[in-house]
Amino acid sequence: MTSSHPIPEHGVGRPKGRGFVAATLSFACVFGAGSAAMPLYDTYRSADGLTNDQFSLVSVAYFVCAVFALLVLGRLSNHHGRRPVSIAALLIGAAGCLTLLSVHSFLPLLVGRALQGLAAGLASSAIGAYIVDIAPRRPRWLVAAITSAGAAVGLAVGVFFSGILVELAPTPRELTFFVFAGVLLGCAIALTKGPETVPRTAGAWASLVPRLAVPAASRRYLPLASGIFVATWAIGGYFTSFGPSIAAENLGAHSPLAAAAVFASYMAPSFFGGFISGRLTPAAAQRVGMTLVALSGIGLTYASSAGTLGLYIGAGVIGGIGMGAATSGSMNALLAGALPKDRAGLLAVIFAISYTGSAVPSLIAGQASRVLNLPAITAGYAVLAILVWLTTIVAARNPSSTYPHAGQKRG
Repeated sequence: MTSSHPIPEHGVGRPKGRGFVAATLSFACVFGAGSAAMPLYDTYRSADGLTNDQFSLVSVAYFVCAVFALLVLGRLSNHHGRRPVSIAALLIGAAGCLTLLSVHSFLPLLVGRALQGLAAGLASSAIGAYIVDIAPRRPRWLVAAITSAGAAVGLAVGVFFSGILVELAPTPRELTFFVFAGVLLGCAIALTKGPETVPRTAGAWASLVPRLAVPAASRRYLPLASGIFVATWAIGGYFTSFGPSIAAENLGAHSPLAAAAVFASYMAPSFFGGFISGRLTPAAAQRVGMTLVALSGIGLTYASSAGTLGLYIGAGVIGGIGMGAATSGSMNALLAGALPKDRAGLLAVIFAISYTGSAVPSLIAGQASRVLNLPAITAGYAVLAILVWLTTIVAARNPSSTYPHAGQKRG
């Protein structure tokens, strides 16, 4: 959501609408490129001998590098400008894609995914803040939907497009990453045409010292929002780490497109959840969203045990809609009182919490996969979702003064 405070109008003469579209596409494409390797996991497993716990470690490396970028580089765009830092994120993502061209063992996959995680973290703060800066005033739900669900939608589109290339195109190990590297470079060129919203200022080196910057107006809504981000992103990390393995081992689907469909089932519908949240107060969106996520966790657990592909994908879709609603509601609550100068720091904190929520459960689950089967691991994620759902039902509250629907009944 955009603040009621005016946004600085730098770069006069460059249309904001074009910059907003370029920034939105860039935001999604960074995450789309980050999911491009997933349809190849079954190939890496069968041809190169990689294992589930190695795939889990690769996911953890992605999330750790993203958190590092958020905590250390998250406020850099406040000093160097949104566009230069956003373009740097896109170039790092392209470098990650080029590294993945040579995956025939664990190390290139680890390094490539780590670079993609660094790009995702930098994009989450810089491009995310740029989107908030230049977004149109209406519809009001659009910014929260993009900043909260854009990553998931990008991941879903990326993994599905990659699945098509792996299934149908020649030399899929190389072509997939060449295509995504080219897309990221194209986005970087497009961003050069957008307006700059933040003037260059001193203090860039000091901004590299990690600091959790949460505006006072947002702090009371952060504890519950943190739980929601952790639970929903943890399930996203579950699909990242184990989705292709579950598709092949438990659901009998060995096709790269099937693996992509399993992953996309949770990620793609999240934008629809963001749209739904625009019709609700933040607290209502949080409650409705987490109800759907909890139901999804139960459905995923049963479907993975029963080996039912259709039910598994259906449960993923329900969870994705719930994720979009719950995280968009949380983002609306947190951004309601944030000034322009607070946005990059606040988004860095939000995404650092989210990525940590993905990384830590993935690390634990990856080690547990040595002794537990995948349905049992799925049940663990379902328990986390149910606990956060119960907390949300009790604790969800609306912003009192800055949210446009504050006159409505609270909570």
